Amino acid sequence: MAHLSTYFSLEHPASSHDAKELKRELDTLPGVTSVSVSGERLAVDYDSTGVRREDIRQKVQSLGFGIQGAE
Repeated sequence: MAHLSTYFSLEHPASSHDAKELKRELDTLPGVTSVSVSGERLAVDYDSTGVRREDIRQKVQSLGFGIQGAE
């Protein structure tokens, strides 16, 4: 089991409603253990045997949140 953390810079600061939505949706991914949103910064702790960083990035973008520096 590999416990990792990943960080994303959102294109726009997340409102409190957006932060709750991000947390709720990312918590549904298998392996995600913690989600923290502060302004434009998103931090996710996860177990790499359950989810990949790319899966987390795709989920964030599918929810309509842009990520700075994303391809």
